[in-house]
Amino acid sequence: MDLGRNGHANELLQAQAHIWNHIFNFINSMSLKCAIQLGIPDIIHKQGKPMTLDELQCSSNWQCKSPTLSLNNFFNEGMASDSRLVGSILIRDWKDVFSRLNSLVDVGGGTGTLAKEIADAFLDLHCIVPDLPHVVDGLVANNKSLAFVGGNMFVAIPPADDVIMKWILHDWYDEECVQILRKCKEAIPSNGNGGKLNFSLIR
Repeated sequence: MDLGRNGHANELLQAQAHIWNHIFNFINSMSLKCAIQLGIPDIIHKQGKPMTLDELQCSSNWQCKSPTLSLNNFFNEGMASDSRLVGSILIRDWKDVFSRLNSLVDVGGGTGTLAKEIADAFLDLHCIVPDLPHVVDGLVANNKSLAFVGGNMFVAIPPADDVIMKWILHDWYDEECVQILRKCKEAIPSNGNGGKLNFSLIR
């Protein structure tokens, strides 16, 4: 089904959000139970301060690079499915915006589903997908205007006219979100032509 052409994409996205509000209302209690079972409160108590996810992973001897292959694949496919829905809306409703851009960076874009859809629809737009090295390792773009870059968004984000973040900031504390947004500002050129940070994709 071509969501971008039949006009149902917006309705599906709204319905998806409504359903999530109901089916995921158990997450708070479930997350608390998992946190206790994993010993996270004890780990944080020993540290005596709030911890980043990387610090928590290393302190608890969890894998500091990537989860098991099957879990990683499930996660990537879940994010890709959502990105296909969002991509259909972007391509349809933001056509004028994308047609005026030369470059775009999808921060933490995973396996590049969203960027691929945009790159395929706007052939002159150079799309960059930066994510952790283990996420993009081995990924090859089938579109010459799409590139994958391993890195850390807290250190640097590749420069581009437009910065997209989808499902990123909700994973971090306020201070870390500010740091990410500062890196986004640094990535957008300050040549007087302006740039864009798409907050509508930040959840």
